Amino acid sequence: CQNMGVDEADFYEAIASFKGASKRLEKIAEGKGKVAYKDFAHSPSKVSATTKAVKAQYPNRKLVACLELHTYSSLNAEFLKEYEGALDAADVAVVFYSPDAVKIKQLEEVSYDQIAQSFKRDDLIIYTNPAEFKDFLFNYDLNNSALLLMSSGNYGGLNFDEVKGLIS
Repeated sequence: CQNMGVDEADFYEAIASFKGASKRLEKIAEGKGKVAYKDFAHSPSKVSATTKAVKAQYPNRKLVACLELHTYSSLNAEFLKEYEGALDAADVAVVFYSPDAVKIKQLEEVSYDQIAQSFKRDDLIIYTNPAEFKDFLFNYDLNNSALLLMSSGNYGGLNFDEVKGLIS
């Protein structure tokens, strides 16, 4: 910043109140023993880095990492293989995708089995129905947990204000 002409004292004054970029590992709620983040992460490397970062920040909490496959590339059967290990840092790994989004994008259908095999986790939880994903989220015991919602979409219409209520 100094090379661009920003005074060091001005920088430190401004950075003290910087809350981070919207949708980039954004803390959306925090309560006693619970925290929730949403992140724009969707590429395999970003999903992996974000999951590891949250687990490192909350090593003694159960990390519930949810990923929505929403982009053209993430819904491509060949590209799915790139997600191997991306959710390994999570204690509970959940993937949501909408078969309707696949059709809208005119992509070849992606199967449940293809997704399960791509992540290489025997305990991977997969949802294709927004109501079922919401039901899972709202009935899961989040005590002593960190909830991480990663997507460039909205999980089929998930209301993030309602999610905040799960935490506070």
